[in-house]
Amino acid sequence: MSDIPQEAPEPTRADLAGQIADAAAELGIPLPAGAADRLAAYATSLWLWNERLNLTRHTDVARFVSRDVGDAAALLQHLARGERVLDVGTGGGVPGVIIAILRPDLRVELSDSVAKKARAVAEIVREAGLVLPVHAAPAQELVASRPAGAVRFDTLVARAVAPLPKLLRWFEPQADTFGRLLVIKGPRWEQERDEARVLRLGKRVSIRRIASWPLVGTDSESVLLEIRSAG
Repeated sequence: MSDIPQEAPEPTRADLAGQIADAAAELGIPLPAGAADRLAAYATSLWLWNERLNLTRHTDVARFVSRDVGDAAALLQHLARGERVLDVGTGGGVPGVIIAILRPDLRVELSDSVAKKARAVAEIVREAGLVLPVHAAPAQELVASRPAGAVRFDTLVARAVAPLPKLLRWFEPQADTFGRLLVIKGPRWEQERDEARVLRLGKRVSIRRIASWPLVGTDSESVLLEIRSAG
């Protein structure tokens, strides 16, 4: 009998789906029926693309579920049924793709101003068997092109895209043309808010902290900010 160690077989998508379901259950993140399998399909494609293009640092089940799925699940508590949502600077598709998987009732679109990232996430979405519009354009241009009517965005979502002052420079001038902006931030959010005030930003919008949740494995927390027109 050979003493040569045998390589462990590559986990199947069903294996990955089971691991995702177990990790979500351990963290108290509810997954609708079939979501674990769709998340596994998305993660498989995302991680393969990540070998060619830096799209995510969360390349194992534990971090994918605790950070990416966890953040998306926290956002969902603040989205009404049927909202039209735009993921600003989607990168590898977080949180937009996961939001769409967990809440099929939402009308989710993805945007990234970096064309190669937009092309990559479009392929990831296709490979995962999902149908989501992906725009290779700055989100502020998309918002400006839909100021009213049925195609107007109800909610913009952003995570790890830019500091608060930059987000305000992008979206404060057109705050009346979309419903609101939900931003996931870390413990420095108050410092970023103060920096924005020094720069005389934020006068036309209200900025509220509406939720927070622990950042798994650290002593910090993530916070959810809601930014909407003050008028």
